[in-house]
Amino acid sequence: MDLIPSFSVDHTKIIPGIFESRVDDIAGNKITTYDIRVTKPNVEPAVEVAAMHSLEHIIATFLRNDPDWKDDVIYWGPMGCLTGFYLILKSNRAPKEIVDLLIRAFDSVKDSEEVPGAEPENCGNSALHNLVMAKWYAKRFADYLISNKENDAIYVYPKTERLVTDDGRQFFDS
Repeated sequence: MDLIPSFSVDHTKIIPGIFESRVDDIAGNKITTYDIRVTKPNVEPAVEVAAMHSLEHIIATFLRNDPDWKDDVIYWGPMGCLTGFYLILKSNRAPKEIVDLLIRAFDSVKDSEEVPGAEPENCGNSALHNLVMAKWYAKRFADYLISNKENDAIYVYPKTERLVTDDGRQFFDS
């Protein structure tokens, strides 16, 4: 079985940033999945679950209401490992082209007085929100993006290198 692309990223070397995870061509249309990495995997603690849930709600709402981007947003959601989010957009833009959008999105959290869609009628786990911590993570990441905006390392995935057997199969160490 082939290893999926996101598992071929060297998680011991990845840093917070904005990375192109994959580009798909669907009926002649480019669809790009971005890895929005908020914390350094296996080094920093994962994002607290309730804060991650609140960030998902607030930023998804922001992205789907942004006049310049709302028609391009397909999906915004958390990674299972709780170290970041996936953003799926129509077309194919370099990660540097969306940094300002993400700075604005994370920066918008600081002005939130409530989590949109957090009522039991709108959310499957309405009790699992933490706006205070969401604001903390959002400020931390927005500040990080602003101070590293010109650092190419926050836009380039570190790929793992796998040994290939004589018969062409990839070797994965357990």
